[in-house]
Amino acid sequence: MKYVTNFFRTLFVVSTGLYLLPHSVANAVTLSNGTIAFVEPPRLISASTPYSNTSVPNTTYYFTLEVPATAGEALQQVTFNQIQGSEEIAFNQKDTFAFEGTRNHQGSKLALKAVKGGDKQQSITVIFDTPIPPGKTVTIGLQTYYNPFTDGVYLFGVKAFPSGEKIAGQSLGIGRFQFSGPTTTDN
Repeated sequence: MKYVTNFFRTLFVVSTGLYLLPHSVANAVTLSNGTIAFVEPPRLISASTPYSNTSVPNTTYYFTLEVPATAGEALQQVTFNQIQGSEEIAFNQKDTFAFEGTRNHQGSKLALKAVKGGDKQQSITVIFDTPIPPGKTVTIGLQTYYNPFTDGVYLFGVKAFPSGEKIAGQSLGIGRFQFSGPTTTDN
């Protein structure tokens, strides 16, 4: 009788685990028109630059994204759109780069398939050569020709797209940069 009880107890635990397994694995959302979207979109963790003074040449704007384990789909591309600032910031597309990890804890470099400017100069799209799987953190470095000459707050909308042919982008939030002129002292 003891063996039968242990057998049924084990059978119950295993069957419950097997029943719950498919429900805990996230799959991509497919909309009624066949468009693929994230179950849980990536998160914009930070937006930063090492140089916040105006007019600094060849600076890099770092955008760190986390693709949650429950995303349901890999990250294929990210679009950045300047939505505020008194000047349009121009990016040097050929010097754009990406890597695993954060700005302060850089991992392996990631290959980019393409970097494209939008119809408006204020938009840039970065497409990964190999989609970033769920559970990874990545940082994209956008190289500028110059920081803006006019001080103030500059905002960039960040939108992520999963891999696939017919995909829906999802907004991740706003990257905020504040630039100020060089400080002067009176003599």
